[in-house]
This record gives sequence, structure tokens and C-alpha cells, in this order.
Amino acid sequence: MQRGLSRATLAGYRRDLQGFAGWLRRDLASAQESDLQDYLAVRLAERRSPRSVARFLSAARGFYQRAVDTGTIAVDPTANLSRPMLGRPLPGTLSEDEVERLLAVPKSDDPENEPAGFRDRAMLETLYATGLRVSELVSLTLTALNLRRGTVQVVGKGGKERLVPLGETAIDWIERYLDTARPMILKGRASPALFVSNRGQGMTRQTFWHMVKRYAAAAGIDRAISPHTLRHAFATHLVNHGADLRAVQLMLGHADLSTTQIYTHVARDRLKRLHAEHHPRG
Repeated sequence: MQRGLSRATLAGYRRDLQGFAGWLRRDLASAQESDLQDYLAVRLAERRSPRSVARFLSAARGFYQRAVDTGTIAVDPTANLSRPMLGRPLPGTLSEDEVERLLAVPKSDDPENEPAGFRDRAMLETLYATGLRVSELVSLTLTALNLRRGTVQVVGKGGKERLVPLGETAIDWIERYLDTARPMILKGRASPALFVSNRGQGMTRQTFWHMVKRYAAAAGIDRAISPHTLRHAFATHLVNHGADLRAVQLMLGHADLSTTQIYTHVARDRLKRLHAEHHPRG
């Protein structure tokens, strides 16, 4: 398949391809990119190491590139798959208790007297409910919302669009913000932006970043966090509660599942805790 490789490496490649064939249950030449993505999700859920996943991708690439060269297939299904990053550090995140403390900081008891605090609470709730990038959050428009369906349409990297569910809590805060706080902040001005500043314009990334930093300090979180920390908390807590990794990938807008694999450590830790708590010999 590839020249210059050791017998051990070739044997590993052969086992990887045989494993994929056994999972696929049909001819390898018929595999599509979606099949490979699904198989990667299975391997990651099994807590395979990034090196193991990278080796499988190398084996699959060699096989399918050879198949294209010989005319067996027309399109290489591995062409758009990214190699997992080896030794990638885990992102900083927040515990569920820390998130609750952070969300409770903005003054949001009375939207008529505290419209900015109400807006801030709605933004934080939306960010934690969706895992959006901060640039995606501050770019949201009124037309992107579909509160009846409970979704928001997001334009991510490369102009790619995706629908992300909001959840009941975020929907409730957004509705109350739209009913009272947003009109008070705009003071009769018009703006297509969902979250607006006191100037009547959309919030900026820098303004929101400073807002999160200020609220984190008030919540007693004594380490540096950013809006991206809430994105990581969103993904981490989803996986911790049993969410499918492919679903998390879609909501985060990751182009490749290998980017989402950094959250698989959470599933492993959760399984360890469950085993320790419930197994008679745990």
C-alpha cells in the first residue's frame, strides 16, 4: 500500500482496515465520507487514543488514494477528513456550579430598571445554551431567531450555516429581553442585531469579553475565563450528560469530528465515576 513502511506499521494498517470493513459490513470501496465520520465517532466513543485514530486515517487514506489511482473509485472519501491533533491540550472550562454562579450575577430582576443586566443575562444564557463562538453570538440578528421552533440560525466559519437548538431557559430569557429590555436600550432606534449596545448598535466581541471577565470576578471565579470558556463548558457538560459526539460536533460547527474529540475525556471520566458509584466492586 505504501512503500518504506515497516512490517509492524503495515500490519497495523491491515488490522485497522479490517476493523473498518467489519464495522461497515460491505465492500470498503463503497464507503462514503459519512461512513468514515461515523466510524471515527465510534472509535472516539470507545476512548481510542488520538494516535490510534491518526493511524486509522493514514491507513484509510493510503487505501482510498490507491483506489482512486487504479480507477476502482472516483472520489476519495478521506479527502476532507482532518488528522487528529496529537497531544492537544484540553480547553479550560467551568463546572456546572460555576456556570450557575456566573449566570446569576447580572442584575436582571427588573428589565425596566436594569435593561443592560437583563440583556447580559440573556446573552450569557444563549451562549451557554448553544456553545456559539463569541463572533457568532454578537452577529446574531432578529431574523436568525425562530423562538416557536426553539432554534437559532448561525453563520459560522467559512460562511457555513447551521441550526442550533436554544433550550427552554435561553428562550425564556430572550423573549423577556425582547419584550422589555431591548426596546428600552434602543430608545426608539432600529437595529437588526439581536443583542444591542447602549449606542443602538450590535454588541462587539471586545465589549462582551470584558463583560464576561467582570461577571466572572463577581461570581468568585478566580481564574481567567473568556466567552470561549462557556463554549467549552457547553460541550463538556453535554458530553458529561451522555450526548452523542456527532451531535456536539454539529452544534459547535466543527468541520471535522477530530476537532470535537478533545471532549471525549469527559465521557471517560463520567464512566469511571459511574463505575465507582454503582459497581459492587467499584
